[in-house]
Amino acid sequence: QVKLVVSGGISVQAGGALRLTCEVSGYTYSGVDRCLAWFRQGPEKEREGVALIDAYGNTKYVDSVQGRFQISRDDAKDLVYLAMISLSPEDTGVYYCTEVYRTSCETDDWHMATAVRIWGQGTQVTVSS
Repeated sequence: QVKLVVSGGISVQAGGALRLTCEVSGYTYSGVDRCLAWFRQGPEKEREGVALIDAYGNTKYVDSVQGRFQISRDDAKDLVYLAMISLSPEDTGVYYCTEVYRTSCETDDWHMATAVRIWGQGTQVTVSS
């Protein structure tokens, strides 16, 4: 059974920084060709993708986090990271580590919830003003 387990959620002050780590396990094949993304769901909001990294290390971000968030991966350790700086209360939400369908990975729809093949557990990030 594939698992995407997240650690690092916490409460921080506005302007602070945080790094989330996702440990990937349970795959029966090499993970180097997976398309991985971080999604989040804010209070009374739909889930949305915020950052994606494809098998080649290419990254995508939604405008609201561009320049503040950085996604990276370490396939040797089966880890995916989301480094976040300059956090604001608008970044508050539950953050999910996900695998995105390959067919969606290279499209502009990658940030939609329907692009997700596997949802990992979520972790709460709360940014206070």
